Amino acid sequence: MSPWKIWANDFRDFEAYVKNLDTKEENENGWVPDTTLFCLDKDRNIFVGAVNIRHYLNDALLKSGGHIGDGIRPSERRKGYATAMLALALEECKKLGIDKVLVCCDKDNIGSAKSILRNGGVLENEVKEEGHIEQRYWITL
Repeated sequence: MSPWKIWANDFRDFEAYVKNLDTKEENENGWVPDTTLFCLDKDRNIFVGAVNIRHYLNDALLKSGGHIGDGIRPSERRKGYATAMLALALEECKKLGIDKVLVCCDKDNIGSAKSILRNGGVLENEVKEEGHIEQRYWITL
């Protein structure tokens, strides 16, 4: 499940989960301050996806990972949610003062690449990361 950050806490204690979800400062795990947002379909009462916004890039995130990680529930893919979530995340990036956003995806993740391109992403390059090829896109706000 992506973004991985949503699995950082024990969801069985939801109040503590939400309270401890966002990172306030860079920590020993290399996580930078971030904000996690959820996409819910209120009419159907289901969790559709999540997006994690990293407030700045450290060396590791600049190479791979970028400012935004997102994920959509498999049954809800190909319905436009990822494109819409990314657009909303970019609005949050503006509020944080980020004017150039790095968004990465696996080369074989056609759906993610399409949502990035639909939001103005420009492919900079591809890097080999842990046995797979990751594409690095920049979006200027």
